[in-house]
This record gives sequence, C-alpha cells and structure tokens, in this order.
Amino acid sequence: MIDLDPMPRPIDHLPACGRPGDVAIEDRAGTVSYAELEARVGATAAWLARQGLSPGDRVASWLPKTRLACVMPLAAPRAGLIHVPVNPVLKRAQVAHILADSGAAMLVTQPARAATFEAGDVPEACRIVAEEDIAITGDRLPSSAADPDYLAAILYTSGSTGRPKGVMLSHANLWLGAISVAHYLELESLDRVLGVLPLSFDYGQNQLFSTWAAGARVVPLDYLLPRDVMKAVARFGITTLAGVPPLWTQLLEIDWTEDSVGYLKRLTNSGGALAPTMVSGLRARFPAAKLYAMYGLTEAFRSTYLDPGLIDTHPEAMGRAIPFAEVMAVRADGSRAAPGEPGELVHAGPLVARGYWNDPERTAQRFRPAPAFSREGGIAAWSGDTVIEGTDGLFRFVGRDDEMIKSAGNRISPTEIEEAVLRGGEAAEAAAFGVPDDRLGQAIVVVARAVGDIEAAEQGLRARLRRDLPSFMQPIRYEWRDALPRNANGKLDRAAMRTGLTP
Repeated sequence: MIDLDPMPRPIDHLPACGRPGDVAIEDRAGTVSYAELEARVGATAAWLARQGLSPGDRVASWLPKTRLACVMPLAAPRAGLIHVPVNPVLKRAQVAHILADSGAAMLVTQPARAATFEAGDVPEACRIVAEEDIAITGDRLPSSAADPDYLAAILYTSGSTGRPKGVMLSHANLWLGAISVAHYLELESLDRVLGVLPLSFDYGQNQLFSTWAAGARVVPLDYLLPRDVMKAVARFGITTLAGVPPLWTQLLEIDWTEDSVGYLKRLTNSGGALAPTMVSGLRARFPAAKLYAMYGLTEAFRSTYLDPGLIDTHPEAMGRAIPFAEVMAVRADGSRAAPGEPGELVHAGPLVARGYWNDPERTAQRFRPAPAFSREGGIAAWSGDTVIEGTDGLFRFVGRDDEMIKSAGNRISPTEIEEAVLRGGEAAEAAAFGVPDDRLGQAIVVVARAVGDIEAAEQGLRARLRRDLPSFMQPIRYEWRDALPRNANGKLDRAAMRTGLTP
C-alpha cells in the first residue's frame, strides 16, 4: 500500500513514482513506459515553453483520450502554465465560454473540432494549435521545482446558477488527492485501471494521477457502448474500473463473459449515490471485486469513501473522510451537528481548492473559514449538501440545498439549460428541473410557455438543442403551459412548477 506522505510535490513529478521500465499507459497503439512518460512530459513542456507564453498563462485542451491528452495535465504545469481540460463532448458554445472565462492563451485540439467554431467564439488572444503540431522530440524540461501552492489546473464545473465556473487547483491539491486515493484503494504497481471518465472531470483526471502515484498502468478509453467497456476489461486485463451510477446501470444490462468478470478486483463509484438495488446487482455480477462508494465535490476533490466491507450492510452510507480530509456536519449557527442530526457537509484540509477562477463573489459564498471546532482550520469548502453523521461515524446523504441537476454523473446548471432553450425564440419563458430517473439518476424536464404553435415550437427546439447541447444536457420532456406561475416578487415560482413533475 502506498504511504500517506503529507508533504506535497509538484504534480509533474508523478512519472518518478513508477519504475522506469513498467507500463504507465496502455492503449490500442501499444504501451508507454514510465521512462517514456517522463520523456513525453518533458518534451511537451519544452515545446510549450518555446511558444512565448508567460508563467501562469492558461492552456486549454479539447481532446479525446489521446496520449497527448493524458500528458498535458503534467506538461503544462511543468512549463509553469495552468492546464484547463475541456470535456470533449461539449459543443462550441460551452467551449467558447470556458476559453473566454479562463482567458486561455492557447487551445490544443483537433482540426475537426476547431472547424466547429463560429466567428467570435475564440478570443483574439487565444491561439489554436492542432494536436499533431506539438512536437514531442528534441529538448526536454526536467521535473519542475514549482511551489506546491501554485495553481496547476482549472477544472470547469456547473454551479446552481449561471454558467460553469472554474475551480482552481494547486499542485498540492492534485498531488495529495492522488496519494489519498491510491492509498485507500490499495492500488499496487500490478494494477490496470480503465479510464472511461472524462479527463476534465476531477474523478476522471484523478484516475491518471492516482494510478501513476501507485506505479500502475492506466488504459484510457473513449467508449460508445457499454459492451466496449466489457471488451476493454477482457482485452487489457483490467483490475480497477471507476464509474458513475448510469454507467453501472448500463453495464449490468449486458452479459459479461467469465474472463472479463474475473479480472476485476475493484469497482469505484462517485458522481451520484448507489441505490441499494444497484449495490446488490454489482455485488452479484462482480463477486470478487471490492466496491468503493465515494462522495466528492470538485471544490474539495473527494470527501468520503465507504470501506468495501461495509457496503452490503450499509449501502446507503457515504462512509468516512478520506485521508487528508476533515469532513463535518455543521449546523446553521456554525456548531457541530449532533450524531443523527442533519447539517451541512463542510470539508476542510489540504484538498480544498483555491476558489473559483476570476469570481471572488462566488468564491466567498462557497469557500469560507472552517468552523471554530475544526482541527484543520483555514478555509473550508461549504458544500450546500445536507448530511447526517451517525453514531457509527458514517456519513449519510440527505439532500441538496441548491437546484443542481445531476444526470448521468454530470452536474448541470438549470440556468444553462434555460438559457439554451430561450436562445432560439421558440419559448417565451422556461424553467429546467431534474426529476428522478432509474437510468440517469435525474432526467431533465423543461416547463415552458411557447411562442406560437406548441408542436412547431417543440420540434424546432429539439432540433436546435441537438446541435447546440451535448447529449447529457438534452431535456427528456417539455411541459408546455399557457402561463408560468410567479411569486410575490414577480419571479418565476420554481417550487410551484416543480410540484407534480414526474419522469
């Protein structure tokens, strides 16, 4: 088991955690050893350093899981830059927002993706570079001596209102997160981790980092069908698979071959709670695999995990704090909630992010001084989620205080959906909600007032949103009403609209 060394290092030092000849990355093209990974990171960082960028400049990448996409999170910080990974399933409008908000000086992508941009999407100061134009030969930058408190990445995540916001992560945040996860998952150098989650998602990016911290190999995979995941498990001898509840639902619906089931010894879940029926299904399908249930938020990386030995008897629990994290249930007055009493989940310690990029107002709302009784002190992440800490020391989730929609493992802002719905003029007013869904966790339903004929409005709206929004942001249903209710202040009454909504 990897040691819990509390001293953070620059994140680009990760290749040194593996033996030079061991495999760090494996894909359909072959393998990349730890020595080769170090060389690729050094060469890519040297190329970036020659591009006339200034320390602290943001470099975005909008790529599928290519080898360069795996290297960029280490190469950019080694060059003194801040990496901004962009989810490859996003459409041009979402990418344009991230480029503008982050002030990216460069976007590394593929020509086909770059061709989707329209006039004004890419800021004048942002240079677009094709993936194949980045040379990985020649000079190499050695491992950096960066201060662990320096920013290394900005990950964009949706808030309860407005457009996605950038969470600022330091070298220390990323390094200690990798060490923590590698430790409690008991990752070893012989493990093979299948990376199916987006590298722009903190959970997906950490699969790279925690795997390399343990000196193991990661197998990046962009899949179309759940059967592709099963085939990859068998082909690469995967021992560790991370997912979100909708993926587990899909994987339980296919017939697994005996050889693929036999390889798996570890399943990890985040991005939504596992229903007891899903826990029993996974335990029956993969009896030899340990099942880790986890809770996290990008603003503090990961907060809790449930020991696999407790999953059968406590499937509803979030577990206890992960290493390097202090997790508390806090009353509205700032005091500690008693065992069994609901309180806001507050996370303190070195995994707490540095706030939101270029957004001091929202930073002040979410990142506030830790409660007086906190042993870690400092600035804590106040989650807005209500939890209960039981007498057994296990935390249990109660509910969300905001209006966030959580669908297929994605956090989706209702405001962003509403803005997209209203953009084309088919609807005069609209409100988006998440409703319970067995497959997605939550499905998106839009309540709206049409402009003109309802049937024509819905047809036009659906066609436009298929072009403008990624699949996970598509509403499953529209409820058209002659008038939308308002409250005493003249605002749309969301509570009244939500009443009676069904999947």
